[in-house]
Amino acid sequence: MKPIRIAPGARMSQAVVHGDIVWLSGQIGDAGDDLEGQTRSCLASVDALLQEAGSAKSHLIKMEIWLADLADFDAMNAIYEAWLDRENPPARATCEARVRSDGTLIEMVATAALV
Repeated sequence: MKPIRIAPGARMSQAVVHGDIVWLSGQIGDAGDDLEGQTRSCLASVDALLQEAGSAKSHLIKMEIWLADLADFDAMNAIYEAWLDRENPPARATCEARVRSDGTLIEMVATAALV
């Protein structure tokens, strides 16, 4: 079975589907936005890519979240928890990391099962 690549580019695909699993590349928000705006943008991108791949947030297996500053953990979580399918929470890891040097404050990576 050949992998299906969604929005492939020169360096990476935004998502890859293989078997019953979809892997999303890191999603970032607009570097000009504040943390809340970037978080909402990331989650909107995750939603759109999951839908295009044939999945949904209720089928998330794992989320990885990288924050440029862990002081933003609570603010990010307030938005994330409002977005999350509370009956089907994925495994999750959150850490502080220098995401990019262009003002990006958050990056999210998701893995999900197909619907």
